[in-house]
Amino acid sequence: MLLYNLLIAACWLLFIAYWAFMARGAKRSIGSYAWRKQLTLRLVIVLVAVMALRFPGVVQALRVIHGYTADQLFGSIGTVICGAGIGFAIWARTVLGRNWGMPMSRKQDPELVTRGPYAYVRHPIYTGIIFGMLGSAMASTLLWVVPLLLSGSYFVYSARQEEKLMLQQFPVQYPAYMQRTKMLLPFLY
Repeated sequence: MLLYNLLIAACWLLFIAYWAFMARGAKRSIGSYAWRKQLTLRLVIVLVAVMALRFPGVVQALRVIHGYTADQLFGSIGTVICGAGIGFAIWARTVLGRNWGMPMSRKQDPELVTRGPYAYVRHPIYTGIIFGMLGSAMASTLLWVVPLLLSGSYFVYSARQEEKLMLQQFPVQYPAYMQRTKMLLPFLY
């Protein structure tokens, strides 16, 4: 099980390092309203998580799931899912290039990217992170379910908000793009 934990940690460290390196070349964001709105939403998520930890039932449930240990097959599958998810997110970030920005931010000289993983889903970075967390939960510890649920909810909200923005910026191209792709899960959603 230690091998799975090391591989999961390596995947997430690679993800963080790549994100930090690539963030330097992103286009400038326009306006600060979206940033303030994001910060407020993130603070609410953290506050809800902290408040939940004050309830004994939540703490007990976390202790139970923390004791989870994956068997070899489940750990292997989870590690592959985590690696594939992180790889998918990195591929999406690479294809997005300078157009990347914080969720729900408006970029200077925006470009609609529909190639690479964006040909399959409209928000492949979110998809990759979700699968990375799901694989981590399967292979490492079920404590990953907590950030998976919180992040998953935030990603669905962000995706919907970003789509409103994209419809404003690309009123002709984006509706057609929405018709031929799914939001987060290829062929499903």
